Amino acid sequence: MKTLKETQHKLFKKENATLLLKYITGLFLFGLLLIFLLFLSVYFELFGKLPNKENLTSIINEEASLIYSSDDVIIGKIFAENRTNVKLEQIPQHLKDALIATEDKRFYSHNGYDGQSYARVFFRSILMQDASGGGGSTITQQLIKNLYGRQYHGFLSMPINKIKELIIARRMETLYNKDEILLLYLNSVPFGENNFGIESAANRFFNKSVNELNIEESAVLIGILKANTFYNPRLYPENAKKRRNTVLQLMNNEAYLSNKSKDSLQKLPITLSYKNLETNASAGYFAYQVKKKTDEIVKTINETTNSNYNLETDGLKIHTTLNFNIQKIAEKAAKEQLIIKQKQLDKELQSKILKNKWLKGQEFSAEDKQNRTMKLFDWDSTKTITGNKIDSLWHYAKMLNASVLVTNPKNGAIISWVGGNNFTTLPFDMVLSHRQIASAFKPFLYATALENKISPCDYFENEEKTYKEYENWKPENADHTSTPDKKVALWYALIQSMNIPSVNLYFKLEKEWLAESCRNLKFPEITDNTPSVALGTLDVSLYEATRAYGTFANDGEIRDLYMISKITDKEGNIIYESEEPETERVFTKESAQTITTILQKAVEQGTSSKIRNTYKIISPLASKTGTAQNYTNAWFMAYTPNIVLGTWVGNTKNTIHFNSGNGSGSSLALPIIATILKEIEKDPELKKEYLTSFDIPEEISSSINCPPYREKGIKGFFNRLFKKKEKRK
Repeated sequence: MKTLKETQHKLFKKENATLLLKYITGLFLFGLLLIFLLFLSVYFELFGKLPNKENLTSIINEEASLIYSSDDVIIGKIFAENRTNVKLEQIPQHLKDALIATEDKRFYSHNGYDGQSYARVFFRSILMQDASGGGGSTITQQLIKNLYGRQYHGFLSMPINKIKELIIARRMETLYNKDEILLLYLNSVPFGENNFGIESAANRFFNKSVNELNIEESAVLIGILKANTFYNPRLYPENAKKRRNTVLQLMNNEAYLSNKSKDSLQKLPITLSYKNLETNASAGYFAYQVKKKTDEIVKTINETTNSNYNLETDGLKIHTTLNFNIQKIAEKAAKEQLIIKQKQLDKELQSKILKNKWLKGQEFSAEDKQNRTMKLFDWDSTKTITGNKIDSLWHYAKMLNASVLVTNPKNGAIISWVGGNNFTTLPFDMVLSHRQIASAFKPFLYATALENKISPCDYFENEEKTYKEYENWKPENADHTSTPDKKVALWYALIQSMNIPSVNLYFKLEKEWLAESCRNLKFPEITDNTPSVALGTLDVSLYEATRAYGTFANDGEIRDLYMISKITDKEGNIIYESEEPETERVFTKESAQTITTILQKAVEQGTSSKIRNTYKIISPLASKTGTAQNYTNAWFMAYTPNIVLGTWVGNTKNTIHFNSGNGSGSSLALPIIATILKEIEKDPELKKEYLTSFDIPEEISSSINCPPYREKGIKGFFNRLFKKKEKRK
């Protein structure tokens, strides 16, 4: 009986097992049928069009256009996607090895998809829920995902997209060889931080080109691909190091690295040379202006040649006139000076009265007054504070700003352009901002006088006077002195930047003469030609002022400035080449050289003498300071025959400023130019190119050989007569 029951039970279990096996087999076959039907549906494009042979053979990765300095440093990028394509010969072998060992070790043996990987994913990742099972996509399939993305199809999204990638991968493998696929992949893969392609990544994290990468650096970059934020070596250095070591181990597993090499490389720290042109751009202001100008040039090229260049996607190479070495010097000089002077200004602004005066008339909402955490740019660092909108506005209102422009007067090339303190945080360009030019205007007034038969040895009144017809205006010299009993020579009045003689000189000229000079210098139009214009009340940009001072350096001829020397396509074919701007005569050669002679004298014994006495600049130099009323704007302009340097320093609003000589042109602006010149003097090549001597005839340089003062009245007459007799003897 027991045996019968056991037999029946065994038969029952066997029947159930058979039924279960049939059921599982049926499900499996049904599943295969569904997959097959799904495959056919994707293949025949029921879930969207697939790229055909023509599409796949015409793959072109969008490529950023690059902006180069004259010394071949990349100073900017213009892109829809930040990518710079490279050629196969630029890819080091160890980078290929790292990629294959990590992402697709059977890359050279499969046809676009890897059956073993799919099996591994199915059993380990899906059935056994093992997260370390890895992905099943080959490098070819990953490339397809990077190129074409993935579409949403509800709960079927994953299988449909995987099938699409499999089909396209197979097609691609029949059109490209393995190395070509590797190159397409490395030029398209995202590395995070809006960075695409291996060249951009190498430049971002190591400030080098891909062909310069060493093994451990290649391993870091390949490691990023697994999760480009979590393994970002700047944000998470420990994560990046662990991942790099994993990549090195995988290379060792595949015999790309020996045990000894692997062990030594894994012990090394990650050493970055991080360079992000978007957040910390040297020459950011300049690069922005280049982009605007290039937009115009490319538009003209497209219209006139029936081309279709795209600045954001076609990988154009924009070669500029900027000297990166001098640019770094100028940025550093401005930064160091502003750190020192900001502390001095902050001391002067400690009184709450000044802040309350600034706040007066401004309206703030209750939300504006609420405290919150915010990041503010500061020279020492970008600091985080807890405060309200008023605190933020006051921080930037009292912040000193500086702009620097350096040009070559011989051809109009812009050598350096510092538009402000930080392009990312404070993008408004102070090189183009119009501010009161102050005494930096006087050389143009004096040159106009020379053009109209006034001599550098003519003498002018230096006695204070009230002009009732101009609302009782009473100009004073900066040092509040005057010489009622003496007149002052024109040349001496200029080197000492005297206001009273300058006003008297203004009244000697026809108003139209000065207005014409300003038009020829391409200054803004003088709309209110009152005598105060002689003291520099005209609002002029640093760009306009530097271009105008180039007129003196260039013997009286003005030349427009330019910043782009040529543009090439990504293959190196020139599509645009600049021509030197033509010159226009503003002053005679004699007048320009006379002003230069006087401004050279200003360096030796005038308002610019600090550049010699304090900063020990030894090169031939002509220069002029400028200090606006109430120290609202500080200027310093300097030049040689081959270089013009200009700087402006001040606050964004004229309501906040120094109330002492700390805000003068010689104290606030001159040190920036002095520091730049000092560094140029240290560099033999730069010194030879830019700090050349003036070639001024003896008859002009001696034309200012007359006493600075002349006594007035009978006493003065007899003194001059006596000196003439002595001279004859």
